[in-house]
Parts: sequence; C-alpha cells; structure tokens
Amino acid sequence: MTPHLILVDGSGYIFRAFHALPPMTRPDGVPVNAVFGFTTMLGNFLTKHVGTHLAVVFDTSRVTFRSTIYPDYKAHRPEPPPELVPQFALIREATDAFGIARVEQEGFEADDLIAAYARAFLAGHGAAGGQVTIVSSDKDLMQLVRPGVQLLDPIKQKPIREPEVLEKFGVPPEKVVDVQALAGDSTDNVPGVPGIGIKTAAALILEYGDLEGLLAAAPQIKQPKRREALIAHAELARISRRLVLLDEHAPLPAPVEALATRPPEPGRLAAFLRDQGFRSLLGRMGLEADTAPEGAPVSRPRHSFQLPELGAEATTSGAATAAPAEAAPFGPYETITSLDALAPYLEAARAGGLLAIDTETDSLDALNAALVGLSLAVAPGRACYIPLRHGPPPGTGDLLTEAPATPAQLPQEAVVEALRPLLADPAILKILHNAKYDLEVLGRPEHGALAIAPVDDTMLISYSMDAGRHGHGMDELSLRHLGHRPIPFDEVTGTGRTRITFAQVALDKATAYAAEDADVTLRLWHALRPRLRAEQSLALYEQVERRMVPVLCMMERTGIKVDGAELARIGEDFSQRMVVLEREIHELAGKPFNVGSPKQLGEILFDEQKLPGGKRGKNGAWGTDAAVLEDLAARGHELPRRVLHWRQLAKLKSTYVEGLAAQIDTRDGRVHTDFSMAVTSTGRLSSTEPNLQNIPIRTEEGVRIRRAFVAEPGHVLLAADYSQIELRLLAHLADVPSLREAFAKGEDIHSRTAADIFHLAPEAVDKEARRRAKTINFGIIYGMSAFGLAARLGIGPGEARGIIDAYFAQYPGILEEMERLKASARETGYVLTPFGRRLWIDGIQAKEQARRGNAERAAINAPFQGGAAEIIKRAMVRMPAALKAAGLSARMLLQVHDELLFEVPEAEVEQTAACVRDVMEGVAQLRVPLRAEIGTGANWAEAH
Repeated sequence: MTPHLILVDGSGYIFRAFHALPPMTRPDGVPVNAVFGFTTMLGNFLTKHVGTHLAVVFDTSRVTFRSTIYPDYKAHRPEPPPELVPQFALIREATDAFGIARVEQEGFEADDLIAAYARAFLAGHGAAGGQVTIVSSDKDLMQLVRPGVQLLDPIKQKPIREPEVLEKFGVPPEKVVDVQALAGDSTDNVPGVPGIGIKTAAALILEYGDLEGLLAAAPQIKQPKRREALIAHAELARISRRLVLLDEHAPLPAPVEALATRPPEPGRLAAFLRDQGFRSLLGRMGLEADTAPEGAPVSRPRHSFQLPELGAEATTSGAATAAPAEAAPFGPYETITSLDALAPYLEAARAGGLLAIDTETDSLDALNAALVGLSLAVAPGRACYIPLRHGPPPGTGDLLTEAPATPAQLPQEAVVEALRPLLADPAILKILHNAKYDLEVLGRPEHGALAIAPVDDTMLISYSMDAGRHGHGMDELSLRHLGHRPIPFDEVTGTGRTRITFAQVALDKATAYAAEDADVTLRLWHALRPRLRAEQSLALYEQVERRMVPVLCMMERTGIKVDGAELARIGEDFSQRMVVLEREIHELAGKPFNVGSPKQLGEILFDEQKLPGGKRGKNGAWGTDAAVLEDLAARGHELPRRVLHWRQLAKLKSTYVEGLAAQIDTRDGRVHTDFSMAVTSTGRLSSTEPNLQNIPIRTEEGVRIRRAFVAEPGHVLLAADYSQIELRLLAHLADVPSLREAFAKGEDIHSRTAADIFHLAPEAVDKEARRRAKTINFGIIYGMSAFGLAARLGIGPGEARGIIDAYFAQYPGILEEMERLKASARETGYVLTPFGRRLWIDGIQAKEQARRGNAERAAINAPFQGGAAEIIKRAMVRMPAALKAAGLSARMLLQVHDELLFEVPEAEVEQTAACVRDVMEGVAQLRVPLRAEIGTGANWAEAH
C-alpha cells in the first residue's frame, strides 16, 4: 500500500461545525454544537478516506513566532464566541476517542505543522512514492501543493492541485507566497502593499519572477502609483512574505511514525458519545449496544462508521438538508385527536431530527393570547393539526335545535407533556416562522411553560439575506420560493361582521389552514437554510439574528413600569395647552375652524390668507402636510408654526398619553412592547403596541412623557447610549485619519470638523461654526444635498455647496466611500454593512431621477444605520450572559435607536454600569473606539 499521510486542519473543522449548527447543550448545560458537528464530520471523512498515517492538527494560541515579526499580525481577529471556548477541549477529546493522532505545538500555527509534517513524510517515503493529503480549503495552505501533496476541499470533497491553485492565484503554487506578500490579507492583518490586489500581484510576479526581483525593478515601473507604493512599502512586503510563508522546518511534536492509523476503541468512543448526549451518533455508528470492554479490538473494518452527511447547511443531529421533493402535495393533513395518532409524528421528528411548529391563537398579543391549537410538520407534505380549544361553529344551534357538541380534542396538559421532551431535545431542530411569537405563547405558565431549543426561524433566515429586498411574511415567502399560495386567514374565519374566531372554525378547515402553515415553514427552511452560507449570511444569522430571539422574548415579558397617575397629569397639561393653541390659531386665522381638519386649514392658509407655495392634491384640496407647514413656518408665518405645535401635542396625547394608559398591564403595572425583528430595511428593530422608539428625544413634551416610565421601588433605570455611533462608523468605513484621531483622543468631533473644513484654530471654533459642522457631519450620512444643507443652515445654496466642497476636500475618503457605495448598489443591487449584512436598495436602477436619487441616498446611509443596528444587537446578545457572569440582577427593558435601558437594583448600579459599558464598547473592533454614555435615574427622563 502506498504510504499516505492525511492531515486534517482541525481549526477549519471546528469553526465550520460551530457555524453550521444551531446551539446545542449537554444535560449539564455545556454547549456542544461544535463538538457534535466535528464528531460527525470526522466520522464521515473516515468512511471515505483511509491513509496509512492520519493526524488532526490544531492551533494552540494566537501568540506565535509571527507575533514577534509583526505585533499586529491577526491582532484584529475577534475572540472566539463564548459558546465555542469550552468546546475546544471536548473536540480534542473527540479526536482522542477516535484513536487519531492529535498534533499541536506552542509558538506555531497549525499550518506550520502541516507544512513540516508534509515535508518530513515525503522525505521519508519519497522513494516509495509517498502521498500527502491536506484536508482543508484554506488558501494559505495552497503554497504547499506540489507533486505528492494535494489539498482536499472538505465541503466539495474535491482535490486542490496545481490547476486549482493557478485558477485561484494566477500563479503556480511555488509563487503563491510572493503574491500573498504583495496583496496582503485583511483577515490576518498582513499589510502587503497598499493598492495591489491578487490579480495585479500575480501579473507582477509572473513578469519579474519573484518578490525580490520585483522590488529591485520597482524604480523602473511606469505606473507612478504602483511604482511609489512598491518603493515606499518594500519592507512591508518583505515582512508580509515572512508572515505568510509556512515554516516547513517547524519542530514535530510527535514522530511521523506516531501518526500511523489505528482503529478506535469502541468502548472509549461510545463512552465519549454518551457523555456528550449524542444518542443518535451512537446508533448510527453501531455503538449503541456495543458492550466491548475498553481496549477491545474492533470487529469490523477500520473506520467503517455509517454517518449522515453534515454538509455546509446541516443544522442538527440527523437533520437532512437536501431540498424536499417538489412532488410532495400540500395536504391533505391529519387532525390529531388522540395520543396514539400523535405518536408517529413524534417518532418521525426523533428519527429525522427536524420538527416544524406553528401555534394557532386568538390574538396577536403573544403575552395574552390563548392557545387554540398546534400544528406540526415532520416532512414535506406530512403535517398535522392538534386542536385544543375548538368549540362548535357559530349559528349551528337555535331555540329548537340543540347545538352540536364540542369537537373531540386532546387535553392541553396531555399534549404539552407529550411534546415537552421532544421540544427540549438538543438533537432535534425546531423550525418556526417568527419564532419569538410562538416561543412566548408556549413559554407562558398557562400553556405549560415549554422550553424549546434549538430553534431555527425561517423569517429571520430570509431577513438575514434579503433585508430591504421584499417582505418576510410566510405567505409572501411561500409564493416567492415555493410557488405556493397558502390558504388566506380570511378564507377560514370570514371578514367583517361575519368573522369568527379561529376556535370556532370547523376542524377540517382549521386543519387544512394550520397544518399547511407548518408544512410551508418546513419547506421554506429546506429552501432558504442552504443559501445562508452561499450568500455569506450564515454568521449574521447564527451569531446575531437567531440569538436575538430569546433576548427579545425576555425583554417583552419583562416590560417597563409606567406611572399611570403621571400620565394623567401629562394628558391634562397637553389638553390645556392645546386649548390655548387653538385660541391663538383662531385669532391668527381671523375666525374659528377645526384645526384638525386639513381641508379647512388649507382654505384658511391658501384661499383666505393667500400664503405662497400651496399645491392642490388630486381631490382638489390644498396640501397641508408637515413638510408644507414647516416650509411656511421657516418663511416666518406664525399660523402654520402654531398648527405644527398643536399637531405634535395632539399626536403625543393620543399616542403616548391615552395610548400608553390603555396598554398598561393591570397585572404588573407595566407596558410590554412588541419588538418587530424583520421589518426595517437596515436591520434595526422596530417597536409596536406601543411604539416606544418614536417618543421625541429633544422636545420638552418628549421629556415629560419619558418621566412616566419609572423604576420599581428599590431600583433605578440605567440608560446606556452609544455616542455618535454612525459618525464613528463613517470614520471607520471611510478611514478618515483626522476623524479617527479625534475620536481616539475623545475630542469634540463637531469642533474638530469645523476646525478642519473652515481652516480654523481649535480655539477659534465658535458655536455657529460648530453648528454648521454638526449639521454636515450628520447630514452627509444621509446623502444631504447642497439645497438640503442650505435649508438646514438658513444660507444660500451657493454657500452650502462651498461648505460641502470644503468638507470633501478635507476628507476625500468620505466622498470616495459614498461613490463606492453607490457604485456597489448599482452593480449588485445591495450594499454591505461593516459586518457583511446585505441591505438591498430598491430603485437604484430607476430611470426617474428623483427615485434614483432617493435610492442613492439610501445606499449611502444604509451601511451606517445597518452597522449601528448590528453593533447594538451584538451587545444585546452578549448582555444577559455578561450580567449573569458578574452576579448582577439587572434586567434589560428597551432598545431605542442607539440606547439600551435597564432596571437595576440600587445596590448594583455601579457594577452594572461598568459591566454594560464593557459589553457595549467591546462588541466590535473598529478603527475608532466605541463609547457608551451611562445615565441613571428614578425615571427614563432622568436616566437619559
């Protein structure tokens, strides 16, 4: 047999497994999703590839000899997720349990050890025709490809030899290091030569032979920018080459002979799998009934395990990920009225590792809705409905005719107890659409307080890839991705006065509607989940969107206390002020009229007072929206200014005084807003029922309303607000040195901008200069035009154009970034946040200039709003665990724009503030520091 060494890149396996699987924990709470994925992938590999020698190679730490060469090497890489850290040791145990040699060495990366073992193996077996296969698709390892050495892509299961390297880098393997030295690598913080990418680097190396030949000839290169860059950064290129060159002479932690393959000890492997709770793997490996003693030899062929494939999109134990057969019809579905009928669905879920769930309730308010029934799907076309609280249809009995009996149904308690172990089983993935709603309904005590994990949410999977592209409701996604139009809700309940509740719907119709929802949800998962990795949205979904679900569930259940008496006082004050304003408006109009009537107001303003700028709508009435009134007020007209103030008070009174009072939960004196997760085009959350994100921040009235939000006795409210987050993202994305320096030093960014663009000494910046700089700093993020700036500053368009020109002349990187964003949107239809979320821009190719201009402004603004949204979401995801680890009992209540609001025991304020600040300022590594400002008080206004 030809000597054949197989070297598995263990780190690549670990991170692929971690990001491919939803959260899973052992009975003792230790996370094991990466361990399960690693074990599955390693077992799968061993069924297909057998060598004479085999090792899994791991990294040990980030500090290697390269850190001495270049201290910033890999310095910007984020720390591994907290859920992954405890799994590293278990993964090493898994390798040992398989009987595979495990290789690692302090001071060296896994790639260096792979290079050293490949060289040593070929040197020892060259005459015998030795072969080396490196299981990895890491581009850094492609420099090792040569006769006798190949890479094997673990996802595509395809070899990577010289033709594949040539296609990737444009040069043969022996010149890859020189190309990488020139192009650099932002992921590992290898500097390279600025302005030179892979294609240019390949052309230069092919022309000049190698890096040193190129640097020697640099003064003769014709292109001035390229010539100057190569001369100025020659030493960086040499350092970069040392960083990317793998050390083929690294010390070998174990001799090559120690890597000889050997069969695993079944008792040891079975014990490991049992300890982790991997029951499904025990059966599939044929170890479930294995009673062989520790150390007994294996009675079957070496590495003969039969495991399910864990492809790029696999998600949980035994979960099939291939697209379902299109021929499976949507129904008919089964109505479950006995536990015996339910049992086959539970067994199918255990066998397949998947269960789609949907609830039917009598309300959209998850915290108060009554559970009417549950639907389950275990395979495309195989779904059922479990009615729980259905009554007879209305109108089926009268004075002469006895009403039919309530349909036969299972008791809720029996269904809950039958489902409880399944829903909590970490080996079975639960698939829902808008999971937050169903988890809140099923998690309530009156519904059995069901714990459901792990969970995938098809709404959030879609949103992670297609924010701004289309809606993410189940019906729309079904039509878009499955070509199927689900039964409309109105079709089963009726509309208007004849509408009935879902509990009154006949069971056959209820089953057709509800079971179809579960079936559609399962099919959507099959259709959408595989796209996450292909569209580079998997990390966003796994690390941010999906982890937000339990965080928001907790926040919505907690709510925030509202002082009803204070609300009443505010309402009375607003009413009195509105009466005074009405009187003043009537005096200015010269007669009484209904201030709330746009038609009457338009007649007063444009027919009677002949004010300029009036425009009639299609119905012939004058337009009097806020923009019209603001324009008139800006021209010095008092009547429209008073009307604007009256409208604001009226809106605040109806929305936040009367509306909030009606939504105070009488059980706890708190309001419980609903955070919508997949509505905005930028990734921001939105708040409804009530909307707590639109309370004015800077007005006196907004401050009054915030005073009604109070802390419980013995507690305070703590507000943590990101400082100028969008401007920090601007400095980061556009890489503006002076703005980066200002943020790093904690300077007033608007004063610094004023000094830069108006060429003033810092001490000469007055309030007006700062005001102008602040206006353009924020306006530039929204693509503000010269006309818009002129209107904001009350100056002429020419002067405004001069300020904008000065701004871009001082900060050319900002203009370049804006143009890059617009070009990217035109080319791809979307822009990316700094963290990789795609934000689709509608209308970017529109022929109408106005629509296209709006789209271009959206393309400029979206990465800043979207980036800010992801930063605060990342903080929210990490916050509960951080508070718990610190032994703190603070509760996170609200997220509003760039602010998080907490309720904190008075004795824990200082420690909580420090913990919250650490989390918020440490969630992202930008070119500028993140800053969180903390305030506390008995009410929200004081804390803010």
